[in-house]
Amino acid sequence: MKSVLKLGLSSLVASALFASSAFAGDLVINYDDPNQAPKAAFEAAVEAFKKENPDINVIVNINDREAHKTAIRNFLSADAPDVTAWYPGNRMAPFVNAGQFEDISDLWASDENLSKNFEAIKPTMSRDGKQWGVPYSYYQWGIYYRADIFKKHNISEPKTWDQLLGACDTLKENGITPFTIGTKYLWTAAGVFDYLNLRTNGYNVHNDLTAGKIKYTDDRIRKTFANWQQMLDRCTFVKNHASMSWQDALAPFAKGEAAMYVMGNFAVAAMQDAGLKEDQIDFFQFPEINADVARAEEAPADAFFIPSKAKNKADARKFLSFIARPEVQGEWNKTLRQLPPNSKASINTEDKFIVEGFETVSTASGLAQFFDRDAPAEMAKAGMEGFQEFMVKPDRLDAILKRLDKIQSRVYK
Repeated sequence: MKSVLKLGLSSLVASALFASSAFAGDLVINYDDPNQAPKAAFEAAVEAFKKENPDINVIVNINDREAHKTAIRNFLSADAPDVTAWYPGNRMAPFVNAGQFEDISDLWASDENLSKNFEAIKPTMSRDGKQWGVPYSYYQWGIYYRADIFKKHNISEPKTWDQLLGACDTLKENGITPFTIGTKYLWTAAGVFDYLNLRTNGYNVHNDLTAGKIKYTDDRIRKTFANWQQMLDRCTFVKNHASMSWQDALAPFAKGEAAMYVMGNFAVAAMQDAGLKEDQIDFFQFPEINADVARAEEAPADAFFIPSKAKNKADARKFLSFIARPEVQGEWNKTLRQLPPNSKASINTEDKFIVEGFETVSTASGLAQFFDRDAPAEMAKAGMEGFQEFMVKPDRLDAILKRLDKIQSRVYK
């Protein structure tokens, strides 16, 4: 990894203290990704903002994501920046509930971009009927597949559950494992569960489950697991997935030993790095299971928030309004190779995965933030452990669901 700007908590505090005492026009922004493309995209947006607002002295602190996750609880309480990066959905809930994030519902109502062009993602930025941040990027999930293998065996992109199961039958008849996955770090199994649940029961049930409003032993959730059981039986996943990371699971995909992967768009670059050419890979939306259920999608987002203890909230709002613009979001996400939440933003039309992804999310009935973002941390961990256990030992389902109910009753008490 190239050398990056990395400031510890002491530097963040020092910057915030200096900002409050030295310059009334200082705007302190904490960002959480020093990797090359995200850092470049963020810094380009900041430079564009500074050019348009020369009277504002922007102070940027960039830390890595894991350090940011640890530091945020401290700096929100001690010396808060004016803007901080964080995540929508339930991941923002503890800070909203604690009064540490600023309510910016008025900005959403008054800013033409936010009021008109962010409808698809607005629910995940909302809590208690109010809006709490502005998203700058997101990306689609779905099924990535070996287009050359599908073509060789005359398999069309499945649109329905039965078509997917039929495709799996054909692949297995030809000695190919239908799905690769690596569940060592658990969240990949959550991606499969989420899609099965979204297609079986819909967006509202996903939200009610992660909000603790319905039990894991509920008949609707049992139906999701029944469909997953069918997927395990008819489709099958690569063996030993519990000991593999998501990157490890790319090997059978690249070798042609497995044909499909339920995954996010960030994996495309890794697939190409594994030796696959662009025309060997393609994408389709997770197929319909219940025709009565509107199609929602997994589309995790990244966003910026204004801490309640920010010292320069006026310029913080100005920055959030700036990053909501379609032209800013378009340029930002071309660098990231991700999607702009603003529906009017341009996308990289030369990237087929971005084009398909934009169509996927822009026509969805709702956008889920992923199980481990929508559920509280303790519930997310227990849930994902249960998902992995089910994939390895499906006969333990009853015990898994009862255990999750017990944990849920404690977590949401």
